[in-house]
Amino acid sequence: MSDSWPIPCAVAIPQAFPDGEVDLDLVRRFALRAEELGYHSLWVAEQILGQTPTPEPVSYLSYLAALTSRIRLGSAVIIATTRNPVMLAKQLGTLDVLSEGRLIVGTALGGRPNTYPLLGAPQDRRARHFAESIGVMKALWTQEEASFSGQFWNFEGLSMTPRPVQKPHPPLWFGGRHPTGLQRAARLADGWMGAGSTTSDQFVEHVQILKQVLNDKGRDAEAFPISKRVYVAIDDDADRAERRLREWFGTWYGNADMGSRVSVWGSVQQVVDGLMKIVEGEAGMLMLNPVFDYMEQLNQLADEVIPRLG
Repeated sequence: MSDSWPIPCAVAIPQAFPDGEVDLDLVRRFALRAEELGYHSLWVAEQILGQTPTPEPVSYLSYLAALTSRIRLGSAVIIATTRNPVMLAKQLGTLDVLSEGRLIVGTALGGRPNTYPLLGAPQDRRARHFAESIGVMKALWTQEEASFSGQFWNFEGLSMTPRPVQKPHPPLWFGGRHPTGLQRAARLADGWMGAGSTTSDQFVEHVQILKQVLNDKGRDAEAFPISKRVYVAIDDDADRAERRLREWFGTWYGNADMGSRVSVWGSVQQVVDGLMKIVEGEAGMLMLNPVFDYMEQLNQLADEVIPRLG
């Protein structure tokens, strides 16, 4: 992170390519410039099925690992319930090795169970399936001869190498907003990221619930990273910024109105004011997500917005 910034700020890599062609030149320039500017980390999203062409996250992160050398790399979020945890442990462990220990594994239960059978995942007992998936990955990452006993997976004496560079394993950050999801994060995760589809007020409420659960479980809330994805657009023409955000949300989420509810947009001062509400809500890191004019937004956020978040 830039030493002059009052709060660590990450950024989402361009990941939605409406014309169907992944703009590799843009991706390369954006990733290298983000690293040069001192952003904490680069983040990718997951949308396996959907109308907007977007790369698969583990593959995308592997590409970004080869492009960069210092900036951390994160997923927000991989839907672990749709992945075989043995294969996912191998993929993510390899990625941590290839990136020399820069990976943050953002994962969640997911909210579209109607599509899960297509991916070999269950439509019921999803919470159990998710918790066991996390347990399987942790066992394979940390044990020389891994064993696990559950409803979905049972094994003993399995070896998976190379193990991740980070010990005991790459940090696991959960998403989720329901109280049970926040309790699950406090029990199993190493950090939490508020969803971009939630408002600033909702984020503040979720943080208070999460911190209470952490305290109840005897975990140090101050040592538990809390962050939020924030869709953001700097433009002195606030109406134009909102219109462009709504167009993007209509394509990605199928809900243009969500763009107006959850995003931060407008002049530099308006964006600073909007982000400060989240900082004051006890976010320890912001993951900023521009959705158009990527290079311009990346530079302007670093030069004019982030330094004023103290």
